[in-house]
Amino acid sequence: MESSPSPSLQCPRPLHSSPVIQMAHGGGGRLMSELLGRLLPLLPGSEKPSLRHDGAVVSVADWERLAFTTDSYVVDPLFFPGGDIGKLAVNGTVNDLAMCGAVPKVLSCALIIEEGFPVASLERVLRSMAAAAEVAGIEIITGDTKVVDRGKGDGLYINTAGIGVLPSGILMGPQNIQAGDAIIINGDLGRHAVAVMGARADMVFDPPIESDSIPLHRLVRSLLESGIPVHCLRDATRGGLASTLVELAESAELGMRLCDDKIAVGESVRSACEILGLDPLYLANEGRCVVFVPAQHAEGAVALMRELPEGREAIVIGRTTKEHKGMLVLEGPYGTERCVPMLSGEQLPRIC
Repeated sequence: MESSPSPSLQCPRPLHSSPVIQMAHGGGGRLMSELLGRLLPLLPGSEKPSLRHDGAVVSVADWERLAFTTDSYVVDPLFFPGGDIGKLAVNGTVNDLAMCGAVPKVLSCALIIEEGFPVASLERVLRSMAAAAEVAGIEIITGDTKVVDRGKGDGLYINTAGIGVLPSGILMGPQNIQAGDAIIINGDLGRHAVAVMGARADMVFDPPIESDSIPLHRLVRSLLESGIPVHCLRDATRGGLASTLVELAESAELGMRLCDDKIAVGESVRSACEILGLDPLYLANEGRCVVFVPAQHAEGAVALMRELPEGREAIVIGRTTKEHKGMLVLEGPYGTERCVPMLSGEQLPRIC
């Protein structure tokens, strides 16, 4: 009697035949492995085995002090003029480390992906992260992926963590701010928030408004290596310049005074704010930092910052005082003054 032939093994369909993330891919297994095999080469440092392991091993023998930060990104929409969630995640984490005075070295990346999210869009985000990491000169060395049910993840969320090297003698914080310090900012306000808002509402601006998302660590390093005594650094992200300065004023127990005519706001951004009833002082920025230095070093700091593209519009916008402790005062034209409070809530949610 002839034996019946053994059933042939059937391989699953190749991943590239599926244009979206499916829930079956989410918990690990062969299909998720194939997805990662396709996507990981898009990231810098992808040849390192740590990206396929549960963690990364980083040598710290030559690193005297480390700075560590983590952040999550839920911006809506994922793609907007001048950037996307991937570029934002890299630059935002790099800048958080830079505001500590650290040199960013490595990042992690965790993706929370909604079932049905297009693989092509995920590839686009990862390519953007890779490009931003290359510009910043850092590596993405470990990460994670999770898939959630359709309708429960809003496309894609990203969590990042970053480690940077902190040179000895560097300690940034509001406790270092002194009365009489000059307050410097490296550029105009509000472009990131308005770019995201416009993309969310399908608004068209003329001229176009793009996010200011850029890495700021080289600007910081230039200042610190110059020997200029930098007392404090802070990026003016959620809550904008006003909320950032009020928070610092409260922590430092000092007053802060700004000159309204020194604060740059692009004409398109200003027009959008007037139409929509927004205050540019409260709009989120992703490439703007506030620098506190002694008044006698302000001119040198501004000149140094203007040597770099990310600081070419640097300007002194105000000073710290012993009066009005914990308050931000805006000096307007004709000698007018008004107190600017911290923003309660957010003008525009899900901006980063």
